[in-house]
Amino acid sequence: MPPEPGALVVSSEAASDLAVCKALLAHGSKSFSAASWLLPSRMRDDAAVFYAFCRVADDAVDESGDPARAVARLHVRLDRLFADQPEHNAVDRALARVVQRHEMPKAPFSALLEGFEWDAAERRYRTLSDVLAYSARVASAVGVVMTYLMGVRDRDTLARACDLGAAMQLTNICRDVGEDARRGRIYVPEDWLEEEGLDCQAWLAAPSFEPAVGRAVERLLREASRLYERAQPGIGALPSDCRPAIRAAGLIYADIGRVVAGRNFDSVSGRARVGLPRKLWLLARAWWQTRGDEDGLDAAPLREVEFLLP
Repeated sequence: MPPEPGALVVSSEAASDLAVCKALLAHGSKSFSAASWLLPSRMRDDAAVFYAFCRVADDAVDESGDPARAVARLHVRLDRLFADQPEHNAVDRALARVVQRHEMPKAPFSALLEGFEWDAAERRYRTLSDVLAYSARVASAVGVVMTYLMGVRDRDTLARACDLGAAMQLTNICRDVGEDARRGRIYVPEDWLEEEGLDCQAWLAAPSFEPAVGRAVERLLREASRLYERAQPGIGALPSDCRPAIRAAGLIYADIGRVVAGRNFDSVSGRARVGLPRKLWLLARAWWQTRGDEDGLDAAPLREVEFLLP
C-alpha cells in the first residue's frame, strides 16, 4: 500500500529542509562540506543540519546591529524547536527533527548561544579557567552534540569529547592571536601575558609579535597538547565507523600547533597553515589507526565543562 498522504507531505518537507541546510553549507562552509565525507553516512545529514543551524546563528549575530538582541532571539528559536514547535524556516524545522530523533539535551545548544553572547559582549578572559569556560561553550558543546549524533550517551566519553573540543579551540586561539588582536580581542589568558610583562591594552593598540606573547602562546599550546592526550581514550570509545573522522580532526588541529611552534610561536605576524600534502598524510594516518586505547577514559572532566554532561 502507498504511504498515507500526510506521511508523504512530512517526508517531502523533511527532504526539502535538509537540502536547504546542505546548500547553506556548500556555499558558506566549504570546509565542513569537505570534512563531512569523513563521517559515516548514517550521521552526515544530521551533522549537516546541526552545522547549518550554527552557521545561521553565527550570521544572525554577526550581521545584527544589536548582537545582544540577536542572541536573545536565537534563544527563543531554540526554545521553540526543543518544544517541537519550530519557527517556519527550513533550518529550525530540520534541527527540531534531529533533536527529537536523537533525544538530545538542550544544554550544549544553549551553551553555543551563550558563546555567541560572550563574543557580542566582548568578554575578557583573564585566566586559563576563563578561556576554558569560553572554549566549553564554543567548542566542547559541539563535541557533545556530535557525540550524541554518533549514538553515544556515556558520560566519560562525552567528557573526553569536551577535552578534544577545548584542545581544538585553544589551538585556534594560538593560531589567531594576530587576527584577534587586530579586532581588539585577546583570548590568550591576560594574566599570563601580564606575568610576561606585557601591557595588554597598550599592545592591543598596536599589536606586533613580542617574545612575551610567544611564551604565552607556547604555554597555551602545552595546555592544548595535554587536552589532546586526555581526549584519545574517548576516540577509542566511539563507534568504529566514527573514529577516523574524529581522529583526523584532532590530528590536523594539533598539527596547527606544530606549525605555530615552528614559527617560534609567532602567530601575530602571520597565520599558521597546514599544507595539503601534510593534511592528506594525517588523514591516511587517522584511517590506518582504527583501534584506540581506552585507558584514562574515566578521568575527571574539566570543571568548566561539567554543565554540559549528563
